[in-house]
Amino acid sequence: MSRDPAVARRLLDDLAARPDPGLPTPVQMRRLTPREREVLVLMAYGMSNREIAEHLVLGDATVKTHVSRVLTKLGLRDRTHAVVAAYQCGLVEPGTAPPARMAGLSR
Repeated sequence: MSRDPAVARRLLDDLAARPDPGLPTPVQMRRLTPREREVLVLMAYGMSNREIAEHLVLGDATVKTHVSRVLTKLGLRDRTHAVVAAYQCGLVEPGTAPPARMAGLSR
């Protein structure tokens, strides 16, 4: 499998351009709390639970709980499915970098 960032970006651009009827809509994303949305965005940037915990100054178990709730509330099967949903709903744009801190939502 290629680890070329250009290939990954083209793949994400392609996925974002083709809506998947099985993914949540932007309206359904409103089911998430602000913190869950924040965790989803950081997941979409490829952060592990440990990295998310450090970024948000949370415990690992708390992040794991947030990830589980995101998947459950949106009816997603795994992290990969959640990342695709985040891109398709416009929570994350291909080619952008993760924020240093999520303004207004972090402690």
